[in-house]
Amino acid sequence: MTPARIDGLQYANWSEKIFRQMREGNVDAVHVTITYHENFRETVLNIEQWNRWFEQYPDLIFQGHTAADIQKAQDTGRTAIFFGSQNPSCIEDDIGLVEVMHTLGLRFMQLTYNNQSLLATGCYEADDTGLTRMGKEVVREMNRVGMVVDMSHSGERSTLEAIEHSSRPIAITHANPSFWHKALRNKSDDVLRALGSSGGMLGFSIYPHHLEDGSNCTLQSFCDMIARTADLMGPENIGIGTDLCQDQPDSIVEWMRVGRWTKAIDYGEGSASNPGFPPMPDWFQDNRHFGTIEHALSATGLSASDIQGVMGENWRRFFLNSFAAEG
Repeated sequence: MTPARIDGLQYANWSEKIFRQMREGNVDAVHVTITYHENFRETVLNIEQWNRWFEQYPDLIFQGHTAADIQKAQDTGRTAIFFGSQNPSCIEDDIGLVEVMHTLGLRFMQLTYNNQSLLATGCYEADDTGLTRMGKEVVREMNRVGMVVDMSHSGERSTLEAIEHSSRPIAITHANPSFWHKALRNKSDDVLRALGSSGGMLGFSIYPHHLEDGSNCTLQSFCDMIARTADLMGPENIGIGTDLCQDQPDSIVEWMRVGRWTKAIDYGEGSASNPGFPPMPDWFQDNRHFGTIEHALSATGLSASDIQGVMGENWRRFFLNSFAAEG
């Protein structure tokens, strides 16, 4: 079996150019954000747009539903697209929509995006009260249907409670360790140890606000961080989740951070002088550069099999155990 190359999270301004770059970079599967603050009906409209892309570019992409679609992508020279949501807004206040969204192809859902939600507390809130009563019920339902609990933007207590409450391993699809860079979104040693011991997955983010030295982060620093995290939580529990937002206008940053919850501009992890998208590091500009990371990891002391795991095989195994319904 050819080792897979999988990205645990992207939110690009999708186009034929990007789909072709995925193929140039031999990216077999990508978890894509299809919705942030959209409600159910608005999310369905986003799925309609993806259906058009699948129809327009059938030689480049197709919708992924199961882990077997990774092998299908490799066999046909295409990229499997797996849907995810960065906020539970798409299920509104209706737990029955979890199964409906899964039927439509949603395979990941964050319980919160930075703020308090109906389900959990986001990483920007001063008080983290953990999973709510509805949150615990939704986690149970996500476990039942085969939808991954994603805690990338959640607070510490909420994340630890999600790990404990979920009957299946959860994912933090796009974040980095706080020992390396202390962004609010990055995760503590306690969270990473709990995630690893439960069989969960961490996807390393290349979004500059999550990196040591931001856009000037070096490839060596990034790869050394991966090796150190492998020691902390196990090399089988880590992968890549670039959080690539390629070609997005700065207005999308405003939508991501502000949504409909405030009239003010929330600068989040950016600064008032640079509220838009920061430049990506020079060693990773788009999907064609995954090989750069893979090559550099060989200098960290990680074994060849561990590197294959980081680049995609660990996500393949996680998808296999996560996307099917229980029972």
